[in-house]
Amino acid sequence: MVTLRTGADGDFDQVNQLVQRTFLNDGGGREWDEERALFEPARSVLAVDGDEVVGHVGTYTRELTVPGGVLPAGFVTVVAVAGTHRRRGLASAMLTRQLGEIRDRGEPLALLWASEGGIYGRYGYGLASRRLGFEIDRREARIDGSRFDKTRLDGLRLSAGPAAGHRAQVTALYEQLRPSRPGFASRDSRWWDYRLADQAWHRGGSGPLQAVVCHDGDTPVGYALYRFRSDWDNSGPNGEIGVMEAIAATPAAYTMVWDFLLNVDLTRKVGLWLGAVDEPLQYLANDPRRLGMRMGDGLWARLLDVPAALSGRRYATEVDVVLDVVDELLPGSGGVFRLRGGPGHATCQPTTDEPHLRLDTATLAAVYLGGNSLGSLAAAGRVDELHPGSITTTAPAFTWTRAPQGLEIF
Repeated sequence: MVTLRTGADGDFDQVNQLVQRTFLNDGGGREWDEERALFEPARSVLAVDGDEVVGHVGTYTRELTVPGGVLPAGFVTVVAVAGTHRRRGLASAMLTRQLGEIRDRGEPLALLWASEGGIYGRYGYGLASRRLGFEIDRREARIDGSRFDKTRLDGLRLSAGPAAGHRAQVTALYEQLRPSRPGFASRDSRWWDYRLADQAWHRGGSGPLQAVVCHDGDTPVGYALYRFRSDWDNSGPNGEIGVMEAIAATPAAYTMVWDFLLNVDLTRKVGLWLGAVDEPLQYLANDPRRLGMRMGDGLWARLLDVPAALSGRRYATEVDVVLDVVDELLPGSGGVFRLRGGPGHATCQPTTDEPHLRLDTATLAAVYLGGNSLGSLAAAGRVDELHPGSITTTAPAFTWTRAPQGLEIF
């Protein structure tokens, strides 16, 4: 008989083996101490058949940057069911229980990366951000010097080398920039251990993890984490740079970091898998087609406490709207709410006023981080306009100055 229970300290090895069988298909055997340190057994829901772990959903305790604010959130991870126990409703039971537990902890939203995007809409998740992947032909693509003021580069310098040696500068700059970019997540020392982990089996045939840091005097103002994969063919060097993340505090630092990445010796390609849809590189390159851009899905979000989530972010324009939020899975999380907000304030409370718009929780989650247009979702039939003109007046408020970016898989 299969039962659900909360995780315990000794469960990591079985959970890890389940994950490796499910996602890596290698039968286990690989160890990663940094992942063990992240495991939060009290926030795991396990399906067990006797002594065997046959299903798991986990949650990490972190903060998420939202437009104009930072909120606690449940970061959902390691959703897996053993092949021998599928089609029994275990995933549904675990995910529903998990959402209730996240809500009961006072975290107003949950988010995840979906290995299969068709699954999570039925649990109230909405696609809240997208990613822009780049496969750059660096022989053709370059920074167009006519598109920026070169004098802004004066006084900047680069340092490069093993990522571990630049940890202090990278972590300091990330913490400086994290509150301003929707989708960025908090990283304590365990998460930086995980981010900079450099086991040989995890390199995918590339070399050790490297960092390039741009400095203004002694202050880090930009960085990239990357790996170099050496390759040769009949025409000569055919190496590739794989960029893990690249962020900067100023346009000049961003330009200098990317100019470095596009000019590493013995390379022909530069790849970035988790770029932002508004990545500035698109507007610096001499020929955007040579960037090899491709859109993909990013973070999926799920609102669990609508008033706390909506009052915890800010809005691009003044808004006063009544929302009827339908939550069929967790009816207690839905209801009718009045949102009043703007660039510097927001309140959201239950109300008996007549609603202007009706939408389900997945649709509200899709616009929550500012990555999707309320008008586009209405055009897809996912928003009911109950008061004429409400979409036109409300849609601009949910936008933001920068698109949300999921910078890491968790």
